[in-house]
Amino acid sequence: MLVESRIGANITEDELLALDEIVSPLIRRGQSIHHIVTSNADQFNISEKTIYRYVDGRLLTARNIDMPRVCRMKPRKTKPVVHKVDSGCRIGRTYAEYEAFMKETPTSVVEMDSVIGRVGGKVLLTLMFTSCDFMLAFIRERNTSQSVIDIFGWLYEVLGAKDFVSIFPLLLTDNGSEFSNPLKLEFDNDGNRRTRIFYCDPNAAFQKPHVEHNHEFIRRILFKGKSFDNLEQDDINLMMSHINSYPREKLGNKSPMEMLGFLYGLEILEKLGLTKIPLNEILLRPELLKK
Repeated sequence: MLVESRIGANITEDELLALDEIVSPLIRRGQSIHHIVTSNADQFNISEKTIYRYVDGRLLTARNIDMPRVCRMKPRKTKPVVHKVDSGCRIGRTYAEYEAFMKETPTSVVEMDSVIGRVGGKVLLTLMFTSCDFMLAFIRERNTSQSVIDIFGWLYEVLGAKDFVSIFPLLLTDNGSEFSNPLKLEFDNDGNRRTRIFYCDPNAAFQKPHVEHNHEFIRRILFKGKSFDNLEQDDINLMMSHINSYPREKLGNKSPMEMLGFLYGLEILEKLGLTKIPLNEILLRPELLKK
């Protein structure tokens, strides 16, 4: 219990969003956190110090730079604030249960992961179709579970319920806090099941090798440590169009894009904003996204 109490921010995603809606706009109007808390005392059940920690840990939209006095203070050497991951989300979704499910009901698998740029900046969500080596990537402002939920909501709407269920029957991911709200991913707003999610064992990235390996293509274009803050989704779609148009020997020298079109139809690519790149025009170097 003592260890768990120090894991991270003891606040749910919904509570954090509600706090952000109150605090961040007022901070950006030049108000101090002390003024905000005292003026809206009935809306807070956490201390001023905790709010400062959330801002410093980039859990809120507002940043330290929005508070001039904080900017003048010498930063302390502290660990970044993170969300506590509710271990209950893994109940019935462990890797052992994934293996048992696959033995009983074999199905196609989509491996899910995140690619970090600058710490605290924009981040990518990656979805890897193990049946054809096709990978999707989506830019997110923050590495939160709500940002992942929003992307799945968009995919569900754009693809339609029938195609979404066909394309995303099962998700396999790690234990990151951004994936800690499985119910919001597994079910739509009407309570209809649209997918299943399972988690790898802790510190066992080898259990989802396809997405980990395919990240090498992204790192050819976006080097490790490079900020994604200047990128938009159109940039990511361009990058993924080049990556998915690149033929693979294990696919019989077919590209992942060709294989996905064969399995699910080429109209899916248009809905996802991807286009096939001619073979001799494929570019897998940083120059692709230079503006």
